[in-house]
Amino acid sequence: MRNNPSQRLKFFIDSNVILSSLISSEGSPRLLIDIAISNLSFIEFMTGKYNLMEVEKNINKKFAPLLPLYKEYLNKLQFTIIPLPNKEEVAIYNDLIHPKDAPVLASTIKGKANYLVTGDKKDFKTEKLLKANLPVKIVNPAEALTIIEKRLLRH
Repeated sequence: MRNNPSQRLKFFIDSNVILSSLISSEGSPRLLIDIAISNLSFIEFMTGKYNLMEVEKNINKKFAPLLPLYKEYLNKLQFTIIPLPNKEEVAIYNDLIHPKDAPVLASTIKGKANYLVTGDKKDFKTEKLLKANLPVKIVNPAEALTIIEKRLLRH
């Protein structure tokens, strides 16, 4: 996928990246969220309402002490929040990916993201999904940082 250097990069951030950034103050997910907070003009960060619901469910279930930190971060992040996809938007992807992840993919494409940033290799890096010719490239947090670094070096 090629990007026009004058266009904004659009990164859709999956739930697991947000959660990982809260759990650890180091690593690619945390650095990516720190970049999102800095609000660089050539990058748009987004996530889905579905993803935020998933993050909150996991925090409440497994990491309750992180809830205040999450709320603080959420207020600082300039994420575009993609509304919940409807059943028809999700159904398109049910044959490509596990049904629990179809709303993530539908939200990513609905948001017209260039990249879906996820740490979930098992479900998002399948051969079936990679052959699907989707309008979005699926990358992990380290790959997203490399893309941002290359764009910074051009400026």
